[in-house]
Amino acid sequence: MKRSKAYLNAAEKVDRTRLYSPADAMELAKATQVTKFDPTVEVNLRLGVDPRKQDQMVRGTVNLPNGTGKTARVLVFATGDRAEEASAAGADYVGSDDLIERIQGGFLDFDAVVATPDLMGKVGRLGRVLGPRGLMPNPKTGTVTADVGRAVTEIKGGKIEFRTDRHGNLHFVVGKASFDKRALLQNYAVALDEVIRLKPAAAKGRYLKKVTFTTTMGPGIPVDPSKTRGFIEEAEPAA
Repeated sequence: MKRSKAYLNAAEKVDRTRLYSPADAMELAKATQVTKFDPTVEVNLRLGVDPRKQDQMVRGTVNLPNGTGKTARVLVFATGDRAEEASAAGADYVGSDDLIERIQGGFLDFDAVVATPDLMGKVGRLGRVLGPRGLMPNPKTGTVTADVGRAVTEIKGGKIEFRTDRHGNLHFVVGKASFDKRALLQNYAVALDEVIRLKPAAAKGRYLKKVTFTTTMGPGIPVDPSKTRGFIEEAEPAA
């Protein structure tokens, strides 16, 4: 793969043989951004699970205390009073059969989907479209709910969803590179705590096998997976 000069210059700042502390890695991630726009800071985890086994799938949601830096576009399947509730909460698209037809026609201009339980029979027809993109509503993540107003508010306020892929990797965002380092570390700490809390009982051996920080299109920075507590204190006080 041919890399840009900006990427190569950024990659030279990263010591691949070293496991950085979360605080040092976050500082380096901010210093190695290569885009002209404000990039997203991403966390990639390799977990010691076998995702082929249902009892070792890791999936959940978490509300980031400092948000993601992006206001998610939320689509809601609801009718009647609940549709009005979703609209009042700031949902970008609200509907039922009309939205199903639009999505079947190729419309995918949204980041999250919420549905009321009574419409899941219809929404289920979109499984082949929404499922591979991680957008299918699910009761376990709070996106199949009668309380659509709350779901929309949480998603727009910084709620993220994560799940392991077929290789046992898990990805989530913790904000933008323009965020204060402490704010990014706080988001990482909250998300990491939830991932650890969700460790499957059937998972054996080391759970957190590998941690990497990166910014959009930037180089990966290896992070010490044993550092799961106390790293926020390593960051300088917020300005």
